[in-house]
Amino acid sequence: MKTYLVTGGAGFIGSNFIEFLFEKYGDGVRVVNYDKLTYAGNLENLKGVENRPGYRFVQGDVCDAQALGALFAQEDFDYVVHFAAESHVDRSIVDPEIFARTNVLGTLTLLNTAKAAWQQGEGFKPGKRYLQVSTDEVYGSLGAEGYFTENTPLDPRSPYSASKAGADLLVRAYAETFHMPVNITRCSNNYGPYQFPEKLIPLLINNCLAHKNLPVYGDGMNIRDWLYVKDHCKAIDRVLEAGRPGEVYNIGGHNERTNIHIVKTVIEYLHENKDPSITDALITYVADRKGHDRRYAIDPEKITRELGWVPETPYEEGIKLTIKWYLDNRQWMERVTSGAYQQYYERMYAAR
Repeated sequence: MKTYLVTGGAGFIGSNFIEFLFEKYGDGVRVVNYDKLTYAGNLENLKGVENRPGYRFVQGDVCDAQALGALFAQEDFDYVVHFAAESHVDRSIVDPEIFARTNVLGTLTLLNTAKAAWQQGEGFKPGKRYLQVSTDEVYGSLGAEGYFTENTPLDPRSPYSASKAGADLLVRAYAETFHMPVNITRCSNNYGPYQFPEKLIPLLINNCLAHKNLPVYGDGMNIRDWLYVKDHCKAIDRVLEAGRPGEVYNIGGHNERTNIHIVKTVIEYLHENKDPSITDALITYVADRKGHDRRYAIDPEKITRELGWVPETPYEEGIKLTIKWYLDNRQWMERVTSGAYQQYYERMYAAR
């Protein structure tokens, strides 16, 4: 039975990944979810697995070397899957220090802890793997054509992407310096269930249902490649199973869309299936984000060629599944958008 340490497992992608592991392996897997439970961490996301005999939750900070050391002493982890991160670009512009601490120093602390626990003589115990979940934003911005590959130079443009790039370089350094068994995955924009509504798609759904303005940065023509979260989880699983140690794998959805296209898709679905009064009149263009990258697009050819993974969910299908999930889980949305989140929302968008 494999034992996984999933950091940030109460967040959006982390909780989907834990759910996926139990769907695939049943009770033949052990998963320790290590999460600080910041504003975006929600244990309610894991109600479906919390009573599994192989599931354990530990509240903790990835910067806490003592807590991590104690956890590694208790558990013989085969895999570390590092999701835990501050991840919202807007927040990084307002408060970059917390991004440097969590994303860079937290990664370093986790690397050191895993290294100490896994080292065996001059090498590492067999079967161990550390996987760093990163982002296509570390590559910077593309022009109208071309794609990010694993050989694209890192060119981060925001404090968030700079902190993720710094973390990636540390992981790469541990592979080169210590021959630590690591992988890095860099994904395009994820969407799906449990995403905190500071991110575009759940923010749009929530605002539409409340008949609030839909803030669109600049001209709305910034392009992102959209990846359904379940497809991302399957890709991570394949890298853990068969990825070559030390390698980077890009994970993309082949679903490039402009931001304004996403906005209008959400409006159209809700207009037709929920409330005819939801229309394009809610769209409000706001001042562009500082350092806003124009286009991201991932070439996932390497992971397809080496590991056989392909994105299975077209955007047209995934967006409907996503909107329907939020409609079916209105109480979840109401709980996570109360209090501190509302204050943040006002601070970020009210004056624009």
